[in-house]
This record gives sequence, C-alpha cells and structure tokens, in this order.
Amino acid sequence: MKKSNKSFEDSLNRLEEISNLLDDEELGLDESIKLYEEGIELSKVCYTKLKEAELKVTTLKKNLETGSLEELSFSE
Repeated sequence: MKKSNKSFEDSLNRLEEISNLLDDEELGLDESIKLYEEGIELSKVCYTKLKEAELKVTTLKKNLETGSLEELSFSE
C-alpha cells in the first residue's frame, strides 16, 4: 500500500463525502464503483494512521512508566 500524505481528518472527511454520494440512487454503476474503490483506499489510510497513533501512544506510555527518555522515531 502506498503512503498517503493526506491527514487522517482529510481522509475521513472524504470518506464521509463518498458515503453520502453512494447513497444517491441516481449515481451510475461506473461512478459508484470508482467511489467505492476510492473509499476502500481511504479506509486503509485511516486504519494505518490509527495504528501508527496507537503504537506511538503505547510506546510513549511505556516510556513514561519506565522513566525512559529515549528519542522515538515515528513515520508521519
């Protein structure tokens, strides 16, 4: 999966837009499929960003508990 430069919030907002567009009963099949594919990719971006945030919080919490002040490197 390629890395996205979109923020979590931007991706989530676009995902909501797509959901609303897909509710339109007059939307054609081809356009519906394109939007669905885009939505799947955006959901992957959101999932990845959430997992990265979870890892960062877990690591920071663990370092706080152990008193470690080591510098952490996280991809953004």
